[in-house]
Amino acid sequence: MASNSDQIVQHLQHDFQALVAYVTGPEARVQTAYTVELTLFRRLLALGATLLRLFFVTRAAVRPSGTVTGSDGTPLTYHDQRPTTYYSVFGKVRFWRHYFTARGQAGHCPLDAELSLPVRCYSDLLREWAVYGATDEAYRESRTALEHILGLPLSLQALETGVAEAGQDVANFYEQLAEPIALPAVGTILVVQADGKGVPMVQLPTRKPPMRLGKGQKRTKKKEAVVTGLYTIAPYPRTPQEVVAALLQDPDGRAPGARPVPVGKELRATLEGKAVAMARLVKRAAPRDGPHIQARVALTDGAEALQQQLLARFPKHTLVLDIIHATEYLWDAANALLGDTHRHRTAWVRSYLEALVAGQTEAVLTALEAEANDPTCTGTQRHAVRRTLGYDRRNRPYMHYDEYLAQGWPIGTGVIEGACRHLVKDRMEQSGMRWTKTGAQAVLDLRAVRLNGQWEAYWQFHRHQQHRRLYGMLAQVPEAAEAQALTLAA
Repeated sequence: MASNSDQIVQHLQHDFQALVAYVTGPEARVQTAYTVELTLFRRLLALGATLLRLFFVTRAAVRPSGTVTGSDGTPLTYHDQRPTTYYSVFGKVRFWRHYFTARGQAGHCPLDAELSLPVRCYSDLLREWAVYGATDEAYRESRTALEHILGLPLSLQALETGVAEAGQDVANFYEQLAEPIALPAVGTILVVQADGKGVPMVQLPTRKPPMRLGKGQKRTKKKEAVVTGLYTIAPYPRTPQEVVAALLQDPDGRAPGARPVPVGKELRATLEGKAVAMARLVKRAAPRDGPHIQARVALTDGAEALQQQLLARFPKHTLVLDIIHATEYLWDAANALLGDTHRHRTAWVRSYLEALVAGQTEAVLTALEAEANDPTCTGTQRHAVRRTLGYDRRNRPYMHYDEYLAQGWPIGTGVIEGACRHLVKDRMEQSGMRWTKTGAQAVLDLRAVRLNGQWEAYWQFHRHQQHRRLYGMLAQVPEAAEAQALTLAA
């Protein structure tokens, strides 16, 4: 009588021969390439499920020969075989494995640890693919994509739980990184940046919401995600004239040469507040510092609370006010004084901006004060000018742009502004989205890992940690498992 594995092999041989017959037979001669490709993919998924079951049956057929012990060392005796379900990228696979137990002890299947089976039925590969999609698109979209491609109806709850489980090791992953992964080169300027971006949160109603909101009321409350950026970069000396031409997008402005790119850029976001974000940034910046670093720069948009945190946490860094925000305040004043369409509006901004970038901050403050005290100003105009004046006056110590440019330092927060958009806004503020703190933090953590180019390294670390939690030992996961699998497939 044929064994179970023999029957599976015979079934595989039959299915494979049927595939060969399909692509070479008369049916395929009248089919389009699309139809044949799709049919092959679906049937190969079924073939993969059978092959995976054969793998499990083959491994489960061998009964452990040595002594099997519980977690406390108590010897366990053989009881029977117990079934389990493994939900893979090929679909559900069910198999039986040997089960050991003893009085007062939890049952134990040694094969579970050998295969590093996850705590729930969903395979690590399926979970990784699902989570990867969920870091970019809404849960519903990620689920739909998996179902469309693999034919797997994954529930939204399973997907959300998978994201929460996948994100639990991100903090430890960065803690064990002594230096950035695969850093190709090192710049001589160490840069840290910080900014904040609101995340719409789920609101637990304490009373019946009003039918109509009052002025200034919002149905959605946001919680600030503090976003930090860290990188090194090569010096990039520019003249004030070149910077002004770039900021005002002058068509005839002379390009100052190729701009260096940030090296080893690392983005993070946390809902735990500024202090937590800064403490974490200090730890991650420390391995980047050293004798090769010639300058240390901290960039912000002028938010006072973040500036104070950076000054306290990074005393060796020079705090620099983002030039883009300083320029936007000048535009606000120009729009109030001259109007949005006035033909001299750009010239007004240019004159102030040239002085500002040239290091003539005091002259700019004096001129703005005169504008605000002009008796012909309306109250609205005076308010706008004084707002710009107050912003520049408070940030005066961080606006020595002529010195920064001469040393080739960055003076714009483009990296962190882009991070607020790509890391937070593009995922967390899609239409109708509301988040719990736990769910939002898991997505932010995993999305940062992905944007930092560390997905494969993190997922391997996560599988090691998951195995240790479940089985109390390190997983025997080979390095670069994905690359090794692709090599074997080739």
